[in-house]
Amino acid sequence: METETSEQGTKDWCGFKSTMKQRVCCHGSGGALYGLGFLGALVYYLTTATSLLAGFLGFLKALVWPAFLVYGVLKFLGM
Repeated sequence: METETSEQGTKDWCGFKSTMKQRVCCHGSGGALYGLGFLGALVYYLTTATSLLAGFLGFLKALVWPAFLVYGVLKFLGM
């Protein structure tokens, strides 16, 4: 974690003093990206489902859509 030292003490990159309670600094952009991706994947998988079981599996796939994305990128790059 990046820190800066000043006359007031050591602060981490979020501006909090380094104590155990204040080490977490969330900005929420990753959660929003995952949420939009989840909704997009859910709509795609549910609209292409031909049965109830396929719809349920589509819901489960929508939960783990980043894994499919990373797999596809690595397969495309030949790794």
